[in-house]
Amino acid sequence: MNGRPITEDDLQAFVDDALAPERRGHVSEYLLTNGDAAARVAAYREQAAALRQSLDPVADEPVPSRLNLENIAAAHHATTSRPGLLRLAAAAAVLLAIGATGGWLTKGYMLPPTEGVAALALEASASYGAFAADRLRPVEVRADGSDTLQQLASATLGGSVAIPDLGASGYRLMGGRVVPTTHGAGFMLMYDDDKGHRIVMLARRMLVDQNRPMFASTAGDVNGWSWAKDGMGYSIVGSIPAENLHPVADVVRSQI
Repeated sequence: MNGRPITEDDLQAFVDDALAPERRGHVSEYLLTNGDAAARVAAYREQAAALRQSLDPVADEPVPSRLNLENIAAAHHATTSRPGLLRLAAAAAVLLAIGATGGWLTKGYMLPPTEGVAALALEASASYGAFAADRLRPVEVRADGSDTLQQLASATLGGSVAIPDLGASGYRLMGGRVVPTTHGAGFMLMYDDDKGHRIVMLARRMLVDQNRPMFASTAGDVNGWSWAKDGMGYSIVGSIPAENLHPVADVVRSQI
C-alpha cells in the first residue's frame, strides 16, 4: 500500500466504484485488515441499495397523459392562437424534460424526486430502512457525551452543526453516522424512546431547494417531514404516524 492514508472519501468512492484501479486496490487491501472500515463499507452498500430500491419505481413511472404534448395541443387547439400554442408546446416540452429525470408532483413540489428536498426525503427513508432495524450497530459513533459526534457532523457537513436534543419529546440520542447519498455525504442521527421506537434525522448540503418550507412525505410505512434552510436540508423520518412526528420535527427545526 502506498503512503497516502485511506480516508472516508476513499471508502465512499470505493462503494461508488469511482476510484482509479490502483487506488481501488489499495482500499481493497486496507479493508482486509480493518474490520471497522469494512463494516462501514458494507453498510454504505446496503444503504445505497435501499436508496436505489426507493428511487427505481419513480424512475420507471410513465409520463402522465395530461402532460403529453399531443394531448395538451389537442385540448387547446380550438381556443388557442398559433403563437399561444407554440408557447404552450414549449412549456410542455420543459415539463417532459423534467419528467424524463424521473418523477412528478411530490406533496406540492414540481421537482422530480431525484432532486431537491423530495430526494432528501427519499434518502432519509432509505437510511431509516438500512439502519433503524439494526440491533448490533445502528450508529457509527455513539452519543457518549464526548465531542466525537459533533466533530463528525462538522467534518461531514462543514461549519458548526447543531445536534438536536429531543429529550422533551421523549427521544434519546443514540448516535450518528456518515451515510452516502446520490448528492454527496449526509449526516444521520438516530434517536429512540422508551418503547423502542426509533427515528432518524438526515442532513446534507443542498444544491437544489436551498430554502424550502416543511412538507410531509411517505415511503411505504415510513413517514417523514423535510425542509431546507440556508443551503442545508433536513429530513426526520420514522415508522410512526405523521401527526406524531410533526411536533418532533418542529423541535428539530427550532434548534438548528
